[in-house]
Amino acid sequence: MPDHTIKLAAPYAEALTFESYPAAPQIEGVWTHPLRKNRSENGAFMEYLRLNDQGVQQLPGALVPRQISVSWAAPNRMNAFHIHVKEEQNEIWCVLQGQLMIWLVDCRADSLTLGTRRKLVLSGEQPTLVHIPSGVAHGYQAGDQGATLLYTMDAQFNLEDPNEGRLSWDIFGVGLWHEDKG
Repeated sequence: MPDHTIKLAAPYAEALTFESYPAAPQIEGVWTHPLRKNRSENGAFMEYLRLNDQGVQQLPGALVPRQISVSWAAPNRMNAFHIHVKEEQNEIWCVLQGQLMIWLVDCRADSLTLGTRRKLVLSGEQPTLVHIPSGVAHGYQAGDQGATLLYTMDAQFNLEDPNEGRLSWDIFGVGLWHEDKG
């Protein structure tokens, strides 16, 4: 059988590496759900959440909305890390415009996926929901155009006693936030 490989000069052959494409690490309770953005000559329409008396419907997990908020991230803005531990507060995030690089880290002592890190890239081009359970640290960095984030929580924000603990942006290593330069 003929050899079809390409011979490289020594310095390039020694420096050569190949990409691998492993499945994304899973974190217990985290799920994603792509949304359908229907486009026409008049613009676009997208259903964000379908609700009934029991809460959110037709998704991989349950959530009863208690607050819906919008956050506008300035270009390249980093907002990391926050975590909800005083009481349960689960969230569903969806980027409507721009792009966010999101990091999730499981910090729950009793979780089967304790310490697991997961990177997601959400964008308004291809809207996707991500469910973030209590005890999972989450943070983001906006892309060059900034981003608009719509999120739904199953607990209301309490100004007198915020349930939003903070961890340093670099607690899980500064390398998390480095730009992938190929």
